[in-house]
Amino acid sequence: MSDPNYDFVIIGAGTAGCLLANRLSANPAHRVLLVEAGGPDSYPWIHIPVGYLRCIGNPRTDWCYRTEPEPALGGRELLYPRGKTLGGSSSINGMIYMRGQARDYDGWAALTGDDAWRWSNVLPDFRAHECSYRLEGDDAGASAHDHHASGGEWRVSRQRLRWDILDAFAAAAAEAGYATVNDFNTGDNAGVAYFDVNQRGGLRVSAAKAFLKPVRSRPNLEVRTHTLTEHLRCERDSNGVLRCTGATLIHAGQRTAVVATREVILSAGAIGTPQLLQLSGIGPASHLREHGIEVLLDQPAVGANLQDHLQIRPVFKVRNVRTLNVLANSFWGRLAIGLEFALRRSGPMSMAPSQLGAFVRSDAARVHANLQYHLQPLSLRAYDQPPDAFPAFTASVCNLNPTSRGSVRIRSADIHDAPRIAPNYLATDEDRRVAVDSIRVTRRIVEQPALARYTPTEHLPGPQFVSDEDLLRVGGRIATTIFHPVGTARMGAADDAGAVVDSHLRVRGVRGLRVVDASIMPTIVSGNTNSPTLMIAEKASAWIRSGT
Repeated sequence: MSDPNYDFVIIGAGTAGCLLANRLSANPAHRVLLVEAGGPDSYPWIHIPVGYLRCIGNPRTDWCYRTEPEPALGGRELLYPRGKTLGGSSSINGMIYMRGQARDYDGWAALTGDDAWRWSNVLPDFRAHECSYRLEGDDAGASAHDHHASGGEWRVSRQRLRWDILDAFAAAAAEAGYATVNDFNTGDNAGVAYFDVNQRGGLRVSAAKAFLKPVRSRPNLEVRTHTLTEHLRCERDSNGVLRCTGATLIHAGQRTAVVATREVILSAGAIGTPQLLQLSGIGPASHLREHGIEVLLDQPAVGANLQDHLQIRPVFKVRNVRTLNVLANSFWGRLAIGLEFALRRSGPMSMAPSQLGAFVRSDAARVHANLQYHLQPLSLRAYDQPPDAFPAFTASVCNLNPTSRGSVRIRSADIHDAPRIAPNYLATDEDRRVAVDSIRVTRRIVEQPALARYTPTEHLPGPQFVSDEDLLRVGGRIATTIFHPVGTARMGAADDAGAVVDSHLRVRGVRGLRVVDASIMPTIVSGNTNSPTLMIAEKASAWIRSGT
């Protein structure tokens, strides 16, 4: 298409952008442009589940961001992966299908004053694109039919392998008082189970594969890769009303302008969206002026309210049980792993980074589960290094509802400069208390009889650390992001001065501009964030099509 005019221009072909492109281009009268700074999703390791280890930290598929030094984590700068390819972070993430808890969405409805965000009203949006294995066969119960669907693009599968060490951890958790459950996605995810995953036949299902690939040939849909959005184009009318009219794009060093006659939809994610808004003159006025950017709209909340799940990663050495550490450090083990995947699309190469999950309370006074475990039959010093040489498992645990808030701020007026990402982990007394309690809960589970036959020994943080002060300090040393940034362009009620977008995700003070991605979450969901982002896009697509 040579005409630079489109009905809709979608910035970012990640999780939300791919679904939006699918839904908006379904009407042949709509001309839709989808813009992606990264390349095609042709890198083979994107599609092999264990390939996340080859994608994270790889500039071909990852923006390779780093945080500012985090005081509570010993001053460390963390690797902060964000997908840079078609499918965005859904092409490099852990593939876990998780919705969160009903209370998350009921809380959003209360904060925005819009019942469209209640659990009962977002459940249809989750189901609208779901294709769940739970409805296959004749034994699907009423709960499965009430909560799941089978006709959508977003494939949800059962994992294709189990581990004795993880089964033993599940049994130990039951002995510690945490029930085994069948389904994490019915509105209350408390309990222990293997995660469901976004895979088909042992291969990753990304948003690009699910939503974009089937419609790529539509004549009214144009997809541009390796195309960076430099800034949004905005202008004021004679009445002083600010409107977003399009964007300036950079491809192969050449700048071009595109026009959106109906809407520009910003789906660049919780890091990219506030960065692009600020570079376009929409953000904290004093910060924009520091970088010589003309202030079109003074909005201090752009880039504020950053929330993330910080995972503390206790590691336990074990004996007399198979773990991936041992297999991956053996030539014959690696050969067996490769053959199993090649022949059956199963085994360790087909596994999500975390297989077993657990949602528990950090103390008995909690009404809801506020901790999430990602159990792994291995231990890693870092994502770009091989597993440890000794047999071990990792009981990664995160605070589902952190009260600490961070920020995303541009570093300069140049789109090529990565923004300053400051998650500000463990900045509140509440978060520090939960962090300490989470290590103690982990120890209590591991001490149960079900794991005794494998003689687990705490390797990290180390059994010698027992006081609150010590656990907080050493917990910070073994903590890292679990890749769930949200909230940096949050939605809110009409009288909420701190909201960037309204409850229909329209940017306050700018006509023709909407944000549809994880940045609009006012509070982080109690679980993994990828599928909730698809739900947001599903709901938003209906509003965009109807012009509301």
